[in-house]
Amino acid sequence: MSKNFDVVVIGGGPGGYIAAIRAAQLGFNTACIDEWKNGKGGPAPGGTCTNVGCIPSKALLQSSEHFEHAGHHFADHGIGLSDLKIDVAKMVSRKDAVVKQNNDGILYLFKKNKVSFFHGRGSFVAAKDGGYEIKVAGAAEDTLFAKQVVIATGSNARQLPGAEFDEDLILSNDGALRIPSVPKKLGVIGSGVIGLEMGSVWRRLGAEVTILEAMPAFLAAADEAVAKEAAKVFKKQGLDIQLSVKISAVEKSKDGVTVKYTDAKGAEQALACDRLIVSIGRVPNTVGLNPDAVGLKLDERGAIVVDGECKTNLPGVWAVGDVVRGPMLAHKAEEEGVAVAERIAGQHGHVNFNTIPWVIYTSPEIAWVGQTEQQLKAEGRAYKTGQFPFLANGRARALGDTTGFVKMIADANTDEILGVHIIGPYASELISEAVVAMEFKASSEDIARICHAHPSLSEATKEAALAVDKRTLNF
Repeated sequence: MSKNFDVVVIGGGPGGYIAAIRAAQLGFNTACIDEWKNGKGGPAPGGTCTNVGCIPSKALLQSSEHFEHAGHHFADHGIGLSDLKIDVAKMVSRKDAVVKQNNDGILYLFKKNKVSFFHGRGSFVAAKDGGYEIKVAGAAEDTLFAKQVVIATGSNARQLPGAEFDEDLILSNDGALRIPSVPKKLGVIGSGVIGLEMGSVWRRLGAEVTILEAMPAFLAAADEAVAKEAAKVFKKQGLDIQLSVKISAVEKSKDGVTVKYTDAKGAEQALACDRLIVSIGRVPNTVGLNPDAVGLKLDERGAIVVDGECKTNLPGVWAVGDVVRGPMLAHKAEEEGVAVAERIAGQHGHVNFNTIPWVIYTSPEIAWVGQTEQQLKAEGRAYKTGQFPFLANGRARALGDTTGFVKMIADANTDEILGVHIIGPYASELISEAVVAMEFKASSEDIARICHAHPSLSEATKEAALAVDKRTLNF
């Protein structure tokens, strides 16, 4: 016999668990199904983000940054160390503890908000009685029924043909987080967010890292000025980033992995490495969802087809996050999850794709929101820019990290902020001011007139706004 709910959410990642909580807050009898397991086979809600993505990668980035500071920067502060070493097992154990804290936090939030949690894989059985029957396959099988279903099943790492993941020598983001010791040579295919972040972690710990990228431009999605600065800084740090690469073969042996490729000049090359991380994007995850049972429409990429409000082709069925169109970002999924719950309640959920921030948690961090200069040039829009370096920022000097800048782009006629691009310390935190400003249609003059605390990194944002009108005060 089916267990009846108002709303059933399939997937407990950022989009799913947030959608379930918001639906429960709005008075709906809500269930959330998620199949992630921890090392003991117990529930581990939070999806890719919490288990093998955003959260654990930041934990390792933090640990590796401490190690690099201790080895290369503490002396500048008068702190002397000798016999510096890294205990990789302990570092990974700390990462696992951080993940568990987040898993447990989500389970607590379900209990607090009276969301019924089912541990297993959710799949459609049939459409009936104006709703949908959903099977939960797990340690304890159940059948649920609801008239409103939210699909938030996320995405999986894209495999390179001929280099399938074994999570030992050829690694996805999952395996990259569990390398048991520092490899002497680490290869990375793909210079996107995952490739750069994981490459940075192991480079800081002593690995010789080579990143192979098929595209001719580095960080093509970012503003060109930021991408050029990032390429320069990463090269200085020791990351070997090769562009316009064509992979011809990936071969495994008892000693490691060899990647055969053609470089930008057309020369045949071979990269021998102890381990290889493949980070060439992600694909929507509908494995086991059984969409055919109810006639759920997918596109040619395997993503669930939705309209601007996240409605699928089926009445009462919604989809959010990585499994639909748009950027594969945890915070985008969260916003869609909230919006869908509110739309189910007859409210007007809000998601503005133009103000979704992007962040790469390397050192320096990279963050941006809105349009890049090259995008504005392509569409022929008149604009003006202002840029301010962290080299001229007092707080950055005190931190000992003056790399990078803040760049602001505004409409040439109305002065509305069209984009903000940051490379530098705590860019991930600084970008929020730009998101708020753009959401409220602020002008660069608005930011320039707002008092910012001194000394703070945020003053660089104010100065970039001043620079739009060519009147910086500290540079």
